[in-house]
Amino acid sequence: MFATLPDLLRLVVVPVFAWAAIRDVRTRRLPNRLWPPLYLFGALLLLWEAVSLWPFAGFDGRVFLLRAAISLLFVAPLGYAFWYLGAFGGADAKAMIALAVIFPTFPAYEVGSLLLPLVDTDIGVFSLTVLTNTVLLGLAYPIGLAVLNLVRGQASSSMFFARPVATDSLPDRHGRLFEDPDGPTRSGLDLDALRMYLRWRGLTLADLRSEPEGLRDPASVGETFEPTDGGTHVGPRTDGGRAVDDVAEPPESRPDFDDSWAAERFLDEIDHGAYGTDAATLRDGLDVVAREDRVLVSPGMPFVVPMAVGLVVSLTYGDALFAALGAVGLV
Repeated sequence: MFATLPDLLRLVVVPVFAWAAIRDVRTRRLPNRLWPPLYLFGALLLLWEAVSLWPFAGFDGRVFLLRAAISLLFVAPLGYAFWYLGAFGGADAKAMIALAVIFPTFPAYEVGSLLLPLVDTDIGVFSLTVLTNTVLLGLAYPIGLAVLNLVRGQASSSMFFARPVATDSLPDRHGRLFEDPDGPTRSGLDLDALRMYLRWRGLTLADLRSEPEGLRDPASVGETFEPTDGGTHVGPRTDGGRAVDDVAEPPESRPDFDDSWAAERFLDEIDHGAYGTDAATLRDGLDVVAREDRVLVSPGMPFVVPMAVGLVVSLTYGDALFAALGAVGLV
């Protein structure tokens, strides 16, 4: 393989993103310490190339400055903007910023008679190519989910967004409920928030499902526990240690409660948010999981996963969107 030394060093990022994608699928959590070394690594490579092109008097130098500026001043802030607007998770935004710093311009790798990537673009901002390839791959996810639902005979109006699963399996799943007591909804309870609530109360999901009427009474909340961040890899399996046998039946004189499930108390007592969950959403989600044996869950796809695949596609094939537009004569 023939390439400049900075471009060869950039390939180190591929296994890092592969590891991040695997971990994100398993835990939906990526450590914050992962990103600063990547930012520093990218900055050093960028400085290396800038020094080699100094004083940017020729065409190559000016093009390099323009492409680096687009990557650093447009693509990187775009990742932050997506996070701010709620379209990205924090790790997704940090990953996108890392790519903007590490890959401001198209790398070039000569492998035998091939020059990779195969498809370059007129703009030549590689981080932008990774982003567009990632978006295209992300769009394929709901199609794949629908096909999976069809194969399993689970065709429905929500088959592009969710699939039915056993309620008892929720403690080990990621995503959010795609239903509330009134039917399908895109604003159902986040499963991390469900785990936080159960850990706060010291209950397992089985406890909650075995005694929902008693546990719905806010007076049934005794000692509370650390809710953690709701991750499947953190803390006990939604079990803080209190047995459901300790819960008394609610008095018949109080069929309705001011704070059903102690949802408002939970949100008031935790020292951070619960993934945007409000008391009404939490109550609706608890009512559903307490009552139903199977529920609709939207598993979601962490953006780092298609980003890692998009990076490999970009390094080998190049810009898929640019190629498609070229095929129909639009570029």
